Amino acid sequence: MLSAESATLVKATLPAVAGALDEITARFYATMFRDRPELLDGMFNRGNQASGDQRRALAGSIAGFATALLADPGTRPDALLARIAHKHTAVGVTEDQYTIVHKYLFGAIADVLGDAVTPEVAAAWDEVYWLMAGALIAQEARIYQAAGVAPGEIWRPWTVVERREEAPGVVSFLLRPADGRPAPAAKAGQYVSVRARMADGVHQLRQYSLSGDPGGDLRRITVKRVTGADGGPDGEVSELLHRTVRPGDELTLSAPFGDVVLDESDTPLVLASAGIGCTPMVGMLARLAATGSTRPVLVLHADGSPDEHALRTETRELTGRLPRARSVFWYDRPGAAEPDARVGLMNLDGLDVSVDATVYLCGPLPFMRAVRTQLLERGVPPRAIRYEVFGPDLWLPDTAA
Repeated sequence: MLSAESATLVKATLPAVAGALDEITARFYATMFRDRPELLDGMFNRGNQASGDQRRALAGSIAGFATALLADPGTRPDALLARIAHKHTAVGVTEDQYTIVHKYLFGAIADVLGDAVTPEVAAAWDEVYWLMAGALIAQEARIYQAAGVAPGEIWRPWTVVERREEAPGVVSFLLRPADGRPAPAAKAGQYVSVRARMADGVHQLRQYSLSGDPGGDLRRITVKRVTGADGGPDGEVSELLHRTVRPGDELTLSAPFGDVVLDESDTPLVLASAGIGCTPMVGMLARLAATGSTRPVLVLHADGSPDEHALRTETRELTGRLPRARSVFWYDRPGAAEPDARVGLMNLDGLDVSVDATVYLCGPLPFMRAVRTQLLERGVPPRAIRYEVFGPDLWLPDTAA
C-alpha cells in the first residue's frame, strides 16, 4: 500500500511527472546505456530503442501504476504487473537489475524536473517505484519457478528440424531441444525469446509465439520478416533468421512465457487476429484439436489477401477438426482461394458472438482497439477480452478495463 503522506505528494506531482515522462525515460535510457553498455547485449531491443516504443511503454507503465495506486491505494494493478513480469522473465531480468534501473531512472527524474524534486517528493516516488519493483520481483520469481528455471537462467539450445515458407516474408521453424532433455512445459498462447548474435557481436532478443501445439517435444515459431517503415531499419533478428537459418542449425531459445494463454474452461471462444497475429491463435487451435475440444470456437482473421495470410490452410484444417468451430476471414484483396471471405476491415456485423465468450485478440493496435470496441458494444465484458502485443505494450492505459 502507498502511505498516505506519499499518496498526497504523488497526486500533487503526478501531472508534472507524467508530462515529463517521455523526456525522463529518454534521458534514463541514454545515461544507463552510456554507463552500462553491456545491458544492450542481449537484454534490450535496439529497434524498440530507436523507435521510442520501449521508452513510451516504460513511461506508460509508471504513470499507469501510479494512477492505479492513487485510485485505490489498497490494491495493485496486478493485470498490468503480470504482463510486464512475463516480458521481463522472457529476457532474463533478475532482481539486482531493479537497483540499476532505480539509480538511473531517479537520476533522470532529478535532472529533468530539477528543483521540483524536493527530498519529500523524491521519497514519495521512491516508494511508488519500490512498490512496483517489489511486486514485479515477487511475480517474476513465481514465473521462473513455474517455468522450472533459475531467475535469469532461461536459455537452451534448440535444433532446427524443418524450415517452411508459409507466405511471402513468413517462415516457420520447427525445433527440437539440442541437449536431448525434454522440452519445457508450455501453454498454448505463450511465446519464447530467440537470442541471436548480430554481425557486430551484440546479441539481440525477439519474442515469437508458439504457433503449433505445445504438447510434445517439438516447438514451432513462425517469423515474419520485418521491413522498416518510413525509412526505418529492417528487423535485425527476423532478417537474420530468414536469411541464414536452415535445418540442422541451432537457435538459442528461452523457456516459454506469457500470460495470455488458452484457458481450460468450457466457455465459447473467439480467436480474432490480423496479419502475423494469427500465430498464437493457430497454436491455440492446434491445442484444442489435439485435446478433442467440443467448445464453440469462432476463428476470425483479417489480412491483405489469401496469399498473404500465413498458416491459412492450417487454420482451415484445424477448424474443420473441431466439431463446433467456424472461421471467417476478411481480406483487402479477396481471391479465388477464399470465395466466401469478406472484404475490408474486420466487422462483426451478422456474427453471433456470445456474451459468455472468452476472447483473444492479437494484431496491430488499431485492429485490436476496433475489434474490442465492437465486442464491448455487443455486451462482451472487458474482463473476458484478452490481448497479446508483439513488442512493448503501448496499450497500457486500457489494461485496467
